[in-house]
Amino acid sequence: MEISFEPILYGVIFVAVLMLIEGAYLVIFGKSISLNNKVNRRLDMIQKGGSREQVLDQLRKEMDQHMNSGGIPLYSMFADKALRANIAFSPQALFVIMGVLSVVVFVVLSFATPAGLPIRILISICMGVGAVYVWVNNKAKKRMAMLEEQLPDAIELMVRSLRVGHPFSSAINIVAKEVPDPLGSEFGVIADEAAYGRDVSESLKHLAERMGMQDLRFLAVAVTIQQTSGGNLAEILHGLSKVIRARFKLFRRVKAITAEAKWSGMFLSVFPILALVGINVLQPDYFTEVQDTEYFIPACIVVGVFLVVNMIFMKIMVNIKV
Repeated sequence: MEISFEPILYGVIFVAVLMLIEGAYLVIFGKSISLNNKVNRRLDMIQKGGSREQVLDQLRKEMDQHMNSGGIPLYSMFADKALRANIAFSPQALFVIMGVLSVVVFVVLSFATPAGLPIRILISICMGVGAVYVWVNNKAKKRMAMLEEQLPDAIELMVRSLRVGHPFSSAINIVAKEVPDPLGSEFGVIADEAAYGRDVSESLKHLAERMGMQDLRFLAVAVTIQQTSGGNLAEILHGLSKVIRARFKLFRRVKAITAEAKWSGMFLSVFPILALVGINVLQPDYFTEVQDTEYFIPACIVVGVFLVVNMIFMKIMVNIKV
């Protein structure tokens, strides 16, 4: 029995491309851009000799560069994800990365596989664009999850600061210094903008809209109401932190309840593809007798459409809104 390793090779190349993107990202922007660092990136840049104004300009440029890029063809499908992930690469740089990766994959496929030229070109483009999309999407999910987890602790830190007599601007500064990324650098930018005269509530609203987080909108509204109507901001934020923690617990509970259904849906969606790969690996000539018939291509298209519809409906069924 002849065994084909081409499908496995495609998977290995795709994983290698993802690792290449992450490696280039860390080399170009430094280890501090990783979300796992205890010292947030803003403080790291200041400690390395950057002035407060220079660091603010660079961080604001990185944060806003994807906001108005949604109209660019092809890029629009992950512009929002790049914005929420706060990718330091510019949209133009991401396009260059897609092109370079596609060329690299094409060269590797040309030497490693006997696939025809059209197949190599199609796979190379799909891997180049798909790898960047998967990388940006993973970054966005990880960053948003960390923001949601850090926000209640950050608000509690502001509450303790306000209760000992510090002004709200100082409370923002404390969060910027004590909380790691991603929230630390975000609040650091807000603190720097406040120092240069921008209203804190406006900065919080901008952050909430950029991240698309309901909890940040609650925080921005609470600060705005306190500034216009007065009141005990410490007590308002304390109540808000309780609400956010309760929402976070509810989200986790719903996630735990739907975990089995999500994994079942994922298995049912991926299994046909894995079965196809397994058949091609163990018996490459399995479809030889039928692949030249007139019904083979239409049947493949129908199966592909059903797989996509299945994935969409599985996602809808387990995507419970809270």
